[in-house]
Amino acid sequence: MSQYDVIVIGAGPGGYVCAIRCAQLGLKTAVVEGRETLGGTCLNVGCIPSKALLHSTHLLHEAEHNFAHMGLKGKAPSVDWDQMKAYKDEVIGQNTGGIEFLFKKNKIDWIKGWASIPAAGKVQVGDDLHEAKNIVIASGSVPASIPGVEIDEKIVVSSTGALELPKIPKKLAVIGAGVIGLELGSVYARLGSEVTVVEYMDAVCPGMDKDVQRSFKRILEKQGLNIILGAAVQGVETSKTKAKVRYQPKKGGGEETLDADVVLVATGRKPYAEGLGLDALGIKMTERGQIATDNHWSTNIKGIYAIGDVIEGPMLAHKAEDEGMAVAEVIAGKHGHVNYGVIPGVVYTTPEVATVGATEDELKAEGKKIKVGKFMFMGNARAKAVHQAEGGFVKIIADKETDRILGAAIIGPAAGDLIHELCVAMEFGASAEDVALTCHAHPTYSEAVREAALACGDGPIHS
Repeated sequence: MSQYDVIVIGAGPGGYVCAIRCAQLGLKTAVVEGRETLGGTCLNVGCIPSKALLHSTHLLHEAEHNFAHMGLKGKAPSVDWDQMKAYKDEVIGQNTGGIEFLFKKNKIDWIKGWASIPAAGKVQVGDDLHEAKNIVIASGSVPASIPGVEIDEKIVVSSTGALELPKIPKKLAVIGAGVIGLELGSVYARLGSEVTVVEYMDAVCPGMDKDVQRSFKRILEKQGLNIILGAAVQGVETSKTKAKVRYQPKKGGGEETLDADVVLVATGRKPYAEGLGLDALGIKMTERGQIATDNHWSTNIKGIYAIGDVIEGPMLAHKAEDEGMAVAEVIAGKHGHVNYGVIPGVVYTTPEVATVGATEDELKAEGKKIKVGKFMFMGNARAKAVHQAEGGFVKIIADKETDRILGAAIIGPAAGDLIHELCVAMEFGASAEDVALTCHAHPTYSEAVREAALACGDGPIHS
């Protein structure tokens, strides 16, 4: 029987980061992972492969639509779909191999297989029983579906299947206008698919800033995506090669149908803890099927912790990473902390969309007195030079009395990177004026952030 200070179950962003931090803090650490490669959903079938396809297809779009305007003449490249998928797989391999190297560097044992927890301090993997003073559950999540829609990963696919389609579909139906649906919908639209997105709510990216939702929808539709809002999908019927999506408009009227070669179900994800034996252990769960934890990520069983998608909060890789580092600190007797008010969210379409903190509507509903600074990328020289000025903006929401930044939203080039200037500002309790008084290099996209901060005061310069 092997003995450890910590056994982490799951090698996704939460689990592997937690393990590395535990090892750095001097704890003998092992990770249980049943996949053939490390990195979990994110690196294998999620964040990383989708970004590889988004990058490839963005370059294709530029070649087809913008190269000639820039004086780059010639025929746009044809698509070798198998080679594009091979490139994606190469990117996956580089990243998962990198984690394996980090495990060896930090002397972390990889216990290959699927775990169960027969008792506190015990982890069973196959026929082997391991002991640990502390167990961290980081088992992640799996795609969720809706009633009447059965995923077969052939005609009706999850995000996993959408990354491995044998051929580019002529017609793709996407159920759900959230991050996954819009990112992968964008990929296939650029590849020539006729993409229709069906969303139950009345806006894309439900819960996001309303200004962003409106602009984002217009931009996506201009890129060729057909977006149907306020529609409840009733079911999907499939044949050998086709599918028919049935949906009911919420505003009334008869049931309508949508024909497709492939249907992508992008209706969110659900926590995954199958086979761990949590019921027998008596681990407390929330009403939504998540593992209940206290503010130190501890379950109701002493010595068993949980982080990431399997507990409450946004299902984001970086949220899981933060929790992984924090729980490692707690286990090592230090103080672990996660500021849940400053966790950014990003949609990696073109343009990118990024948000952090509270939205304007949320703050108004709370009765907060706020001021809003907004700057359009049409006034940004760098964005104009790369065909990414139209429709995008930076929006900063600050306390009307203290000028402290409470939230921000960006739709435009490199939004996923630009948002972190505002994340750092919020972490340090900075004011919009602090950002406005900071010199920003010219010409950069980041100048739009400064201009939005200036708009919280006397006004922007270039608008």
